[in-house]
This record gives sequence, C-alpha cells and structure tokens, in this order.
Amino acid sequence: MFSEIYSKYKPYYKENLHLALPIVGSQVGHTLVHMADSVIVGHFTDTTQLAAVSLVNSIFILIMVIGLGISYGLTPLIAQENGRSNPEECGKLLSNSLIINVLIGILLYCLVHFGVLLVIDNLGQTPAVVYYAKPYLGFLSVSIIPLLVFQTFKQFAEGLGFTKQAMFVSIWGNAINIILGIIFVKGMFGIKPMGVSGVGLSTLIDRILMATVMAIYVIRSKHFKKYLINFKATFIDKVRAIKIIKIGAPVAMQYSFEISAFSGAAVLIGTIGATEQAAHQIAISLAAMTYMIASGIASAATIKTGNNFGKNNFDDLRKSAIASYHVILLFMSCTAIIFILANSLMPFIYTEDLNVVKIAAQLLIIAGFFQLFDGTQVVGLGVLRGIGDVNVPTFITFLAYWVVGIPIGYVLGFKFNLGVNGIWYGLTFGLLTASILLFLRFQNKTKALNTKAENN
Repeated sequence: MFSEIYSKYKPYYKENLHLALPIVGSQVGHTLVHMADSVIVGHFTDTTQLAAVSLVNSIFILIMVIGLGISYGLTPLIAQENGRSNPEECGKLLSNSLIINVLIGILLYCLVHFGVLLVIDNLGQTPAVVYYAKPYLGFLSVSIIPLLVFQTFKQFAEGLGFTKQAMFVSIWGNAINIILGIIFVKGMFGIKPMGVSGVGLSTLIDRILMATVMAIYVIRSKHFKKYLINFKATFIDKVRAIKIIKIGAPVAMQYSFEISAFSGAAVLIGTIGATEQAAHQIAISLAAMTYMIASGIASAATIKTGNNFGKNNFDDLRKSAIASYHVILLFMSCTAIIFILANSLMPFIYTEDLNVVKIAAQLLIIAGFFQLFDGTQVVGLGVLRGIGDVNVPTFITFLAYWVVGIPIGYVLGFKFNLGVNGIWYGLTFGLLTASILLFLRFQNKTKALNTKAENN
C-alpha cells in the first residue's frame, strides 16, 4: 500500500521539496530572529527580561503577521501569471505590491507606537516585565517597514520559482542578528550593556540589511529582466492593487486569527505569573520553529497550486497538494517524537532556571501532539490560497481559534484549574478543528475543479 502511494506521488514529492526547502530556510529566518532574541536574553540577563521578550513577541507577532499576510497576496498572483506565460503582468503586480507593503509597514508602525505602547501598562502584566518590554517593542515596530520591503521582493522571486536567494539572505541576516545581539545585550567593544533593548536594535539593523540585499538582487538579476519590464517603484493602479489586497487581506486575517489566539494565550498565561510566561515563551519558540518549516512547505504548495491553476492542470494540482500533505504529516510526526522524548532537555537551550524548565517541559509534550494539526492546517491554507480561495478559509480560522481554541483554553486553564497546561490544551483543540475543516474544504474545491475540467 505504502509503496503504491509513494510511486504515485514520488515526482510530486521531489518537485515540492525542491521548491520548499529554500523557502523553509527563509521562513525559519523570521522565527530565528525572535528565537535568537529569547536565547540571548535568557542566557545573558534574567527571567524578568526573558518574560519581557515573551510579552513583546506575543504582541508584535500579531502585528507582524498582518504585514506578512498582505505581502503573501503577491505570490499566488505571480505564480498564476507565470503559468499563463504573462511576464509583463508580473512587473506591474510587483510595483503595486511594493507600494502597498511600504504603506502597510508605516501604518503598522503607527499602530504600535501610538497604540500598543500606550496600553501595554494595562494588560495586567508584572510592572518590571513591562518596563523592559517597551524599548524592545519600540525597535521592533520600526523594523516592520524594512521587513515588508524584503518580503515584497522575496514573494515576487518565490512566485517565479526562485527560492534559494531569499534563504541565503535570511541565513546571513540571522548570523548578523545573533552577533550584534550578543554584543549589544552583553556590552562588548566599549558598548554599554543594553539588556533586552540590544536584541531589538540588532533585529532592526538585520532587517534593513536584508531588505537592501534582496531588492538589489531582484532588480539586477538577469533572471527577472523580462518580468521587470513594467516595474516602476512609483506605479500603482486600482485594479491590480485590489487583486493583491483581495488575497492578501484575508491571508493577513487568517494569520491574525491564529497568532492572536496564541498571543491571547500568552496574555492569559502572564496573569498567572512571570515564570509560567517565560516557560510559555520557550515552548512556543520551539513550536514556532517547526511551524515556520511547515509554513515553508505550505508556501511551496501555494506556488505549485497557483502555477497549475494558471495552466488549468487540475489533476497535477490535486496530486501535488496531496503530496504536500504527506510530506507535512511525516515531518510533523518526527518533530512530535523529538518534542516528547527531549521535553526535559530542550528548555535548557533558553534558560537554566529549573522552575521555568519544569513547566516548559510539560508544555512541550502538549506541543508534540498539536504538531500534526498545526502542519496540516497551514498546508491546507497554502493550497487553497494557490487557487484564490481565501474567504471561507479565513472564516474557518476564526471559528477554530476564537470560537473553539481560546474559550476551551480559558475554561480548562482557569475554571478547571489546569493553569498553563489547560490553555495549551485549548490551543490544541483549535488547531485540530482548523486542520479538519480546511482539509474538507480542499477536498471539495479540488474535486469540483477536476469535475469542471472533465465536463469541458
């Protein structure tokens, strides 16, 4: 049975992995920035500052994914136009996407600077944690603008199947971020120790460099010349802008509903105590790493689906998507085993506080189980995005996380006195709900496309 399945989908496994692995490298880069911040702060400062990183990351990631989601609206459109052999349209789409993303970056900065920073004192958090959180959040709010410039050129290149370059930029960027983070936090080479603010400054510098390098690569590379004929950094038109936003805005909402659920969970956990919040940060950082790998596989699924959709090749579309499901199930099964077996060791990557380690070890067991659901739901979203189906999946994410996940987590955590574990059980139920409903949606849409093609 397994040999027959492997033989049937083998070509699609190879195609998808060839496309996905570099995307995984660049996607993991987003998480590595915040993971590196946590590791550096955890080892060179104290639990209070680590809790500040947890609080800020929980808030900022919600802001960040709004921008990332809108930037993702470019990829399926580029893949579809490339499938239709229409390179001239790609440059116009890039122009519109760049302007939209810069404007979104400025708006998100204003949201943090004139909104979040003013209300963070009223979230019921430990005062010392809030004190350290504010300057760190200030640096991150500025970094969202260069991050979205990087994303624009990254999504354009990846939509055309060029995925390695963004991976290399991310790898070098993260190396610079780690080196600068240690220098600024610890205080080296005559620089005064900056504590948690230091990792914020290093992240800002890292993202400015990444945006610059990625933009130069795309504009100067011979691979993109025929696609950039109609590219102008000042060009925007209503029709194409609406096309990008009609996909990007729902994608941003999808990410927002999921990430806000995890951010909401972090705030709930923060009301329990700083130790629990630090433990949550450790577990969620490790889980986020595997999620971003899954997200890279999902992005490859979006590109392949969009390309096949543009060619009206619906049989390959469905087989390629199913192959992506197989890959993610295998990968997440492996990570689940690692999380469960190494649950008491992995927290030491971040801290030597035994109280924090004990709680984080319990959360990693729960994280091990929701790996499967997290992976399948993000692949489902990626496949549906490739065919332009974003509105119903957006409703599914809202239902799964805010009607199922957070309410169950609150009840289990506070009414049944399961504490931080109960909140994580609720998140697991939310992921399970999303994965099932999105798979059913995928089955319905792809079968309908095949039926339509056969009738024609």
